[in-house]
Amino acid sequence: MKIAGPEALEREQIEAAQRDPRQFGVLYENNLRAVFSYVARRLPSRQEAEDVTAEVFHQALAGLQTFCWEGRPFVAWLLGIAAHLIAKRWQQIGRSTVVAEEIDVEGHGLDAERQAMYAQLVERLPEDQRRVIERRFVYQQSIREIAQELGRSEGAVKQLQFRALENLRNQVRRPS
Repeated sequence: MKIAGPEALEREQIEAAQRDPRQFGVLYENNLRAVFSYVARRLPSRQEAEDVTAEVFHQALAGLQTFCWEGRPFVAWLLGIAAHLIAKRWQQIGRSTVVAEEIDVEGHGLDAERQAMYAQLVERLPEDQRRVIERRFVYQQSIREIAQELGRSEGAVKQLQFRALENLRNQVRRPS
């Protein structure tokens, strides 16, 4: 009798869930804590973290048939989905803040000023972080496209993006 290691067991669980989506609950239970922890460290409130975590698993279940086992832990795929949703959430927060401030000042040009300030903040980033932010948010390239262009792994690009967003967030919070 062959004893299956954790990698083989996880692969079996994924394949079972691909055959029968009702089996996805096992993958959910096994990965919920790691995904929530990852998301909660990157968003300002528990409610937002819960919402994004739920959306991660919703998207994972919806896209499970396209998941292809490559030997990496399933949680890595889930965290990739989470990173994308977190970036999207921060973009939405940024847009809604700008819209609210435009309404408050009744169109006195704050949008242009804010855009100029953000452009200056991006210019201050270390070169690698700046290149990732420009490609990701200005040119709307995928993580994979950026990784190929820069000759780096997707994980390295995600880490650069995360650090850049953290740097920008800290600069915005800090008064000049």
